[in-house]
Amino acid sequence: MLEELTQAQDKLEHWLHAEALPLWRAKGFQGEAGGFVETIDLSGLATSVPRRSRVQPRQVYCFAEAGCRGWDGDWQTPTEQGLKFFDRVYLLENGFYGALATAEGEMTDDSFDLYNQAFAILSFVYTAKAFPDTTTAMAQRASQMLARLKAGYAHAEAGFEEAVPRRLPLCSNPHMHLFEASLACEAQAGFDEAAWRALSDEIAGLCMRRFIDATSGGLREFFNGEWAPFEGAKGRIMEPGHQFEWAWLLARWAERRGDTGALAKARRLFEIGEQYGICATRKVAIMALNDDFSVADPLARLWPQTEWIKSAAKLAVLSSGAERERYLASVLAACAALDVFLKVPLPGLWRDKLSADGQFVEEPAPASSFYHILCAIYELRDCFQTLSEQTSKAA
Repeated sequence: MLEELTQAQDKLEHWLHAEALPLWRAKGFQGEAGGFVETIDLSGLATSVPRRSRVQPRQVYCFAEAGCRGWDGDWQTPTEQGLKFFDRVYLLENGFYGALATAEGEMTDDSFDLYNQAFAILSFVYTAKAFPDTTTAMAQRASQMLARLKAGYAHAEAGFEEAVPRRLPLCSNPHMHLFEASLACEAQAGFDEAAWRALSDEIAGLCMRRFIDATSGGLREFFNGEWAPFEGAKGRIMEPGHQFEWAWLLARWAERRGDTGALAKARRLFEIGEQYGICATRKVAIMALNDDFSVADPLARLWPQTEWIKSAAKLAVLSSGAERERYLASVLAACAALDVFLKVPLPGLWRDKLSADGQFVEEPAPASSFYHILCAIYELRDCFQTLSEQTSKAA
């Protein structure tokens, strides 16, 4: 199986470095004046649709991380100029980032979204990682963002509000991305390790105490003001992709803290995603379950496949024997699922939505998927490297 897994990883990394990164650098970035495009159509032409704020820092992350991982293309320009565009177009006087702008760079929605601020922090820490001489400035920017979030949006128990005055439902999803950013910040030299470690612990605790159902072990999406499940059908939603993504994050946190309880919860999240969230016919992860694990939305999107890869790979590293083999088999299945979405006429692009009838929605490739794909490919590299080292030590 390891040979098959290595081949799958090599294929994905070749796709990333030889096809996707060059294409998105050439067609998906329009310099400091234009930033990153929202979508590229399947013929390779950038579209002029409005641009969500979150796409800009996600693409900054992609090129910065690609540079750190040894991609020999021009990652420096999109990293530096992409962040400048993000600041120029979306940064508000209050220090937060707005939500939407036209392709020409005119802000059309300056509303607060915790999700967008989380990705701003992620772009700061990866810019520092890629350009060490920016560490002081990026660490300060990240700390200032955290201070603003706490001052303006802190929830009385833990985590953050969606708006002030309060807007419901409260959501687990933006906290997941803030958790990802805080884990990166606490590990980055020059950043305030104690503050970011505290935030990571706060979100991990909130997740295990509130987001994860105490009976089923499944993670919910929507909550009332007291972090109890939101009323009605909305409060019952559990997304397989987020079972996987939280499993990956909790496993990483558990490994750092030596928390076996958190690791057990991560394993249960993965089990739910794999057992109930994979379509038996299409062999891909679907969008949504109800809290009894019945299917709520059979649509399959690209991004859950990448989170399936990441969580299975990480849990394989933290396992042994037959359990490890089971996770590695799941990695291989998840790579095959991702490959379904990457099979397009122009290599380096992807399709995003696979309907229940097995037909793809014909639409441009969204730039926002790149963050998921790139992260999964590098997580595979890291996990296989760790497994190789573990095998060598055992020999």
